[in-house]
Formats: sequence, C-alpha cells, structure tokens
Amino acid sequence: MPVAKTIDNKSMKMPEIKRKAQALGITPGKMKKPELIRSIQIAEGYMPCFGTSNGECAQTNCCFMEDCFKQKT
Repeated sequence: MPVAKTIDNKSMKMPEIKRKAQALGITPGKMKKPELIRSIQIAEGYMPCFGTSNGECAQTNCCFMEDCFKQKT
C-alpha cells in the first residue's frame, strides 16, 4: 500500500486539493470536493472512501481525514 502524505491532518481547502489533483494528472474541472478527493485517492492507490468512514478509519495517515469525518453520507 502506498504511503500517504500527511499535511498536519488539517482541513484542506479546494485550491489546495485542486493543486494536488493536477499534480497527479487529474483535471478537476467542476468536480465537487468529495468526487475530486476520491479521484485523488484512486490515483494514489487507495480505496476511494472519502466521506464514508462514519468517524472511524484505519488510514490514519490520510491527508483528508479531518474533512472526511465531517462529511455526511
């Protein structure tokens, strides 16, 4: 499994997420935040699970964890 790049587990804003996506060859276009983050997770070799954790997650190094736990599924 790939090693996640942590960013102090802080909430990421859309411009930062879009830059990360573009660096991975993803064109963000008009994707909403959850869709874009799941695309990033796939590109990094992870399961596209953003927003589905219900407050628990084994991926403790995920840079999207704080936002993930805030998402309503």
